[in-house]
Amino acid sequence: MLNDQITLVECPRDAMQGWAHFIPTDQKIAYINTLLKVGFDTLDFGSFVSPKAIPQMADTKDVIAGLDLSGTKTKLLAIVANERGARDAVMYDEISYLGFPFSVSPTFQQRNTNSTMEESAATIDAIQELCVKTGKEAVIYLSMGFGNPYGDEYNQEILLRWAAEMVAKDIRILSLADTVGVATPEQVTFALQTLIPAYPGTSIGVHLHSAPHNWKEKAEAALNAGCRRFDGALKGIGGCPMAQDDLVGNMDSELMIPYFRSKGYLSNLDDQALSESSRLAASVFQ
Repeated sequence: MLNDQITLVECPRDAMQGWAHFIPTDQKIAYINTLLKVGFDTLDFGSFVSPKAIPQMADTKDVIAGLDLSGTKTKLLAIVANERGARDAVMYDEISYLGFPFSVSPTFQQRNTNSTMEESAATIDAIQELCVKTGKEAVIYLSMGFGNPYGDEYNQEILLRWAAEMVAKDIRILSLADTVGVATPEQVTFALQTLIPAYPGTSIGVHLHSAPHNWKEKAEAALNAGCRRFDGALKGIGGCPMAQDDLVGNMDSELMIPYFRSKGYLSNLDDQALSESSRLAASVFQ
């Protein structure tokens, strides 16, 4: 058994946010409550964003009220898109992490958070200050981290520069996000092999949208490069509705878990609870 463990982040919020019809609040609560029993390190469960932009997440406050956190070690992460959302999120003791999507594509940053990159960088400062005051942790997603569909300038030096700026802000959890599923294993390897040794005090993870046929090569590249924080979603559902018309999908947790177990990780997950979560996912996402 390996000593260093995988931090597996399950992302029902990412799976739900672009779903075609509104998922009733009671279904969200029931599904997330089963996920809380599996043993995931973290659940990216909801968001405090404009209901006009992401109507599926308009009931996040009601979802929190229905969650049973007794007996679970799983921590909750909520996505925010501005300082107002962060101020709302930090009011909840149940939430441990505030996630903010910072895009290395200026077009996507404007589309996703209605702000420029410079304005968003200032928002991160405000979020970090709120987290410090309330005992929470900021998680910054470097979205469009491997390219974008808009023709915005991209190269890996841009990604590395913004990662350095986040670390300079004392951000201790960074996630490199392949928002539209364009990352190659070589890109993943280069970014992680550059960043992980350079910033040993920062947890650097990956949120790699991918199709069923190419998730494994990306996950393997990340693991071999030293990454130990991975995001996924049951059934591989999800993607960012603000990015493009077609949702690429998340890496499927039900495929990732046996893969990581074959490498000596994730022996502490509850298989019965995982099976129940999978059964519920099939009914929620239909």
